[in-house]
Amino acid sequence: MLFCPTCGNLLLIQTGGSRRQFFCQTCPFQYNIMKPYKKETRFKRKELDDVLGGEDAWKNVDSTEATCPKCEHKRAYYMQIQTRSADEPMTIYYRCCNPDCHHQWNEK
Repeated sequence: MLFCPTCGNLLLIQTGGSRRQFFCQTCPFQYNIMKPYKKETRFKRKELDDVLGGEDAWKNVDSTEATCPKCEHKRAYYMQIQTRSADEPMTIYYRCCNPDCHHQWNEK
């Protein structure tokens, strides 16, 4: 998607014969397309811990009996977050209590 440098609206593509151009519906801006146009943007995927609030989010949470799937430690910290609509149950996120592991997983 390209945006108009004048007014900021989304540019559309107009084709007519052998001419193709980007144009703005709001202002008179036009840009002739001389060659194939390709622009790719790759986004960096966030880590689960970044989405949950980072290391500070785990400071004042309770622990419960839950087996870590990585190291099989018997206790884990947990927090509940509403990630879907209100009529769906909350998602429970776990973090292993073992200081050498700290593996994170969730229960939907």
